[in-house]
Amino acid sequence: MSETLSVVYLARHGETAWSLSGQHTGRTDLPLTERGEHQAHALGQRLRAARFAKAFTSPSQRARRTAELAGFGSLAETDPDLAEWDYGQYEGRRTADILAERPGWFLFRDGCPGGETPDQAGARADRAVQRVRAVQGNVLIFSSAHILRVLAARWLGLEAAAGRYLLLDTSSLSILGYEHNLAEPAIRLWNEIHRPE
Repeated sequence: MSETLSVVYLARHGETAWSLSGQHTGRTDLPLTERGEHQAHALGQRLRAARFAKAFTSPSQRARRTAELAGFGSLAETDPDLAEWDYGQYEGRRTADILAERPGWFLFRDGCPGGETPDQAGARADRAVQRVRAVQGNVLIFSSAHILRVLAARWLGLEAAAGRYLLLDTSSLSILGYEHNLAEPAIRLWNEIHRPE
């Protein structure tokens, strides 16, 4: 009997004012910019030929709106485990400003005071991976950069901190899957972007 090798599409939300300025956006519920809405429509065009058994979205309006504009709003179920990393006291701050007061700080090693550690973000990603792997068929996920990076690392069986190697742009598309069988998780596509004119 052959195994069915499903794939998981990861869609990062479109641009927001803070993704543009480089501010950490965990739980602050920002809308998409006008450009971010155009990016979400373009993401939908790239996904139009794909078929999904299930779709999930972060609770954030930026992810939910991206799913809606991409044409998957009615299919996407909200999953709290797909919320962006909780940055705690670093919410709304830029990395350079954090480093000025805390030299050597590194999100994927240190986490955030008053927010999540890498292991806590990893535990949420593990729950999401478990739910996704239980689906018979392809899955689409709309969320934010850091939690999707952690999710990809955990998909591969790596520690959550390995997400530091996997950069994601706004409205990017990535695909997780397998090489030969279910024991060989792999990245099939990473950070593919298409910018609307």
